[in-house]
Amino acid sequence: MRSRLAAILLLVVLLGCFGEAHLPYQPVSVSYDNPVLLRIAKHELVWDGVVDVVSQYFRIEHEDPVRLLGSTLTVGRIDTFPKPGATLLEPWDHDSADSYERLGSTLQSIRRYAVVKVIPAQNGGFWIDLAVFKELENMRQPEHATAGSATFRNDVSLTRATNPDPPTSVNQNWIPQGRDTAAEQRILGQILDRFTPEGTPVPVN
Repeated sequence: MRSRLAAILLLVVLLGCFGEAHLPYQPVSVSYDNPVLLRIAKHELVWDGVVDVVSQYFRIEHEDPVRLLGSTLTVGRIDTFPKPGATLLEPWDHDSADSYERLGSTLQSIRRYAVVKVIPAQNGGFWIDLAVFKELENMRQPEHATAGSATFRNDVSLTRATNPDPPTSVNQNWIPQGRDTAAEQRILGQILDRFTPEGTPVPVN
């Protein structure tokens, strides 16, 4: 029985890795600064591009766009709904940024959500400050219970404090696991790819 389970798990891993190899955005090979600077003057263009990229990974809960009030640009912010982590059997979802994260989401109940700030830079352009937070489900049943973990998922039951920075969850069913830097790097790479040649980071100076 154990050998059969091991064979099934190995097959799932191989299928997941094979599917992931065809994803349009593999884990980035360089380390992007976070926040990263985009030297784009038009705030509408930057905002629309960032929203479009983020919405490919998460469902957006709230948008507070960059606005021009008089001669001053405000800080924009995007909050997303929590999303169950993509498993090895879901290669079309990109929130699990690499094979390690994808395997972890297959074996455990993981979810992620993002908070993005678009901050006007002093010398022109905009800083993109992106944070992806990962949470592990606090299971209610015994470790070796026969019921599947999916029975106990509560993927939309997150309550946040008002404008937290970083966000804080008051939902005891989920345990914060900190920032998911792999997902952040992938999303930042895609944002840069929209505005700079081949996703090369724009130098600050």
